[in-house]
Amino acid sequence: MEDAEIESADEEMPSRGGRSYTRVVSHEQTTLQLSPIDVISSSGVLPKQERANFQENKTADGNEGPSNGHEVHGELKKESKLELFGFDSLVNILGLKSMSGEPIPAPSSPRDGEDVAITLGHPKETGLKLGTMMGVFVPCLQNILGIIYYIRFSWIVGMGGIGDSLLLVSFCGACTFLTAISLSAIATNGAMKGGGPYYLIGRALGPEVGVSIGLCFFLGNAVAGALYVLGAVETFLDAVPSAGFFRESVVVVSNITLTNGTATNVTTTTVSTPSLHDLQLYGVVVTILLCFIVFGGVKIINKVAPAFLIPVLFSLFCIFVGVFAAPRSNASSGITGVKSQSFRDNWSSDYQRTTNSGVPDPKGSIYWNFNALVGLFFPAVTGIMAGSNRSASLKDTQRSIPVGTLAATLTTTFLYLISVLLFGALATREELLTNRLLTAEVAWPVPAIVYVGIILSTLGAALQSLTGAPRLLAAIAIDDILPVLKYFKVSEGGEPHLATLFTALICIGCVIIGNLDLITPTITMFFLLCYAGVNLSCFLLDLLDAPSWRPRWRFHHWSLSLLGALICIVIMFLISWSFTVVSLALASLIYYYVSIKGKAGDWGDGFKSAYFQLALRSLRSLGANQVHPKNWYPIPLIFCRPWGKLPENVPCHPKLADFANCMKKKGRGMSMFVSIIDGDYQEMAEDAKTACRQLSTYIDYKNCEGVAEIVVAPTMADGFRGIVQTMGLGNLKPNIVVMRYPEIWRRENLTQIPSTFVSIINDCIIANKAVVIVKGLDEWPGEYQRQYGTIDLYWIVRDGGLMLLLSQLLLTKESFDSCKIQVFCIAEEETEAEELKADVKKFLYDLRMQAEVIIITMKSWEAHVEGGHQHEESKDAFASARRRIGAYMVEMKRSAHAEGTPLMADGKQVVVNEQQVDKFLYTTLKLNSTILRYSRMAAVVLVSLPPPPSSHPSYFYMEYMDLLVENVPRMLIVRGYRRDVVTLFT
Repeated sequence: MEDAEIESADEEMPSRGGRSYTRVVSHEQTTLQLSPIDVISSSGVLPKQERANFQENKTADGNEGPSNGHEVHGELKKESKLELFGFDSLVNILGLKSMSGEPIPAPSSPRDGEDVAITLGHPKETGLKLGTMMGVFVPCLQNILGIIYYIRFSWIVGMGGIGDSLLLVSFCGACTFLTAISLSAIATNGAMKGGGPYYLIGRALGPEVGVSIGLCFFLGNAVAGALYVLGAVETFLDAVPSAGFFRESVVVVSNITLTNGTATNVTTTTVSTPSLHDLQLYGVVVTILLCFIVFGGVKIINKVAPAFLIPVLFSLFCIFVGVFAAPRSNASSGITGVKSQSFRDNWSSDYQRTTNSGVPDPKGSIYWNFNALVGLFFPAVTGIMAGSNRSASLKDTQRSIPVGTLAATLTTTFLYLISVLLFGALATREELLTNRLLTAEVAWPVPAIVYVGIILSTLGAALQSLTGAPRLLAAIAIDDILPVLKYFKVSEGGEPHLATLFTALICIGCVIIGNLDLITPTITMFFLLCYAGVNLSCFLLDLLDAPSWRPRWRFHHWSLSLLGALICIVIMFLISWSFTVVSLALASLIYYYVSIKGKAGDWGDGFKSAYFQLALRSLRSLGANQVHPKNWYPIPLIFCRPWGKLPENVPCHPKLADFANCMKKKGRGMSMFVSIIDGDYQEMAEDAKTACRQLSTYIDYKNCEGVAEIVVAPTMADGFRGIVQTMGLGNLKPNIVVMRYPEIWRRENLTQIPSTFVSIINDCIIANKAVVIVKGLDEWPGEYQRQYGTIDLYWIVRDGGLMLLLSQLLLTKESFDSCKIQVFCIAEEETEAEELKADVKKFLYDLRMQAEVIIITMKSWEAHVEGGHQHEESKDAFASARRRIGAYMVEMKRSAHAEGTPLMADGKQVVVNEQQVDKFLYTTLKLNSTILRYSRMAAVVLVSLPPPPSSHPSYFYMEYMDLLVENVPRMLIVRGYRRDVVTLFT
């Protein structure tokens, strides 16, 4: 919840010990002012006006209304048993229902346009609410029993035979049945909004997957509308041939016998088919008429739905009666009635070539096999989502969707299986393949009844598609994931008019194509994508078994969901691998577009739960064991602003984020950004939360993968000591502490910096953390500032290879990829130089590192009087440091003599050996002079960090460090820890 959305009620409450509270006197007053849902805003707090009214009930002296026995708003107040809870801040956020009642459920941050009443558990008052029959079962049945059954099912039985047709129906029915089980499980896991399967998939697999599959499902519904319209028009033109403006006929050649290469006994049959232009013309007109009905709203559609369904049921009854009454006197010769001979003849398949309209032709352009039949028949089992698409209009989604969907699925599957057996025994194979309206011809008493039933059923299914598709698109638009879809939201009247118009245009475009058999594979792919998404959603949620996964539908298991998803994928590739690739590519493109341009959804999804489970499993598998150098990754703890003050709107030094990115190879690894606020935690907790949000936003802005944490502590040293002990889990604890060098420590008002700086380094050494101190952070190059020259390493002590590893990580970045590495090794005696150089070269070779090795001989302290080359600026800095240290020593001795105590610094006793101080200063002088001599033009210098001497004041250590970094523009001071981070072995 954003700070801008919450106005703290503490501003209006009397102060108690630095905090403000509102005292609740009686539970009636609490109930009166806090329990009604209508006074709680979507953000979960009282609106301003209600708080103003609440203040008016207070007396002039700031106390609350009258005590027990007095009336408030006409109600007699009783003794309060909630007095203590009046000081709980949750009273102002959540409210209390009553003293004896249950607390109001916590709001779950509803989004704009979401039903807040559902979120708060209070039913929203709406006009029309549908039950299981009219809300789910009827729409599903109407969508499933469509054009395929009436004008293609007998043809499918003739082409595939009874055996393959039974397998076909069982295979496709198993797919939809398993999907319906998965749908039932997800739908009973909580309240549903509009959007049907999109809503379920999006909440389970995330907004990217939900939008990509949802848009494909929308296209499938829109194209399905065109399929049903074409089916209705084709049926009408077959029933009333004179209504067509154009007619086409196809000559079917059969019974060919070759004699000496010459065809004899040729039998031809002329079959009349509707013209493509007639289908296009009538289809466009019917689509426009249906869209006018859809524009009328759901109420009109629900009123006409029974009128469409009753003829369907009646036509089915007439067909089955006619099957058992066949053959009648006026029937075709190919209709034999239910005969065992026809059953045996039609048991096996007879795949052959046909024209585009399905008429058998040896020279036809389409060759049919089982895979092609799957693509043609599968739309006849789709439509199981019609009920879930109306989830916003259902009285009880958790009961209606499972019962209605599964009932429709089982009913239609049983109907198809029985129809396969009856049609296979009803007519000859030639009759099944050439009679496009066999169902109408065998229907009792007259074919006209079936013609009317077919037309009305297909128009009803088209109406359902044109109703569901716009609402699906509107649901995606309401979620505001893709801003480009914002125009398709519902209008003020609650109807998605613009989405309906867009759906109509798609439907008209598909109608103009006019070919039924070319449209059905496209629909199949989109629907199968949706079904696979539903199954995978249930599989993921059931496998993870999060505490929130508690579906009321118990007849499911993750294995069933996985099997359903696999069947969907198999069906896709059985139909057409090319269509499958195209549909998956389309969904992938939408997914990629949403991930780039879309907004993040504010709902939890299964992938995040999967990541969480994977992280827990990885942590458990790693345990507390040390990570092998082969698998070692730097996990830097970035100390954001330990020294100085940044602008208020900049929570972290900009170049620290750039440097953190330089410590990662190809983006792998994680950074932990930490800042410390001085003060009391109870008083500064809200400031810390605000600062943490600002820091997280800044990290995202700098494209630095990491987490932000703000710690409140009395001092910076105390805060860091707590961080270094507790930050991280298992082997995911930070292993490198990164901070900027305190170049401003000499300022009079920053005298605490030396002790804090030394304390942090000592804490890192004790906690076994590596340390990287960045000097010249303001000069650190950005992402696109290319550097030239060398990366110079002054390898003084063994650090486990950390300095070498950091130099290699720098080379992987575009800013430093033009640089070369130079390794400077310090030898105390000239005789050791050549041997040391050979050892280092061999070591670097085994590490696969290309670097130039340079050996530098540094004289010992006893020999420093013999002279040597030092840069003038280094000698000046050396003299200044000795002078300041001498003055500090005199002041320490004066204070100790005056107080009669030993030498004290930083709150502890110190022992200072002046000769040792000179040795330290000389060492840093020689090292600084060497760096200025060899590496003045280096892109970056890496040098070992000397540990703070335990008996020296922190002021002295800062003088040593200042002399070390003097006049070096950009330096990394590195200290490793007690383990190797690189290895020689494969």
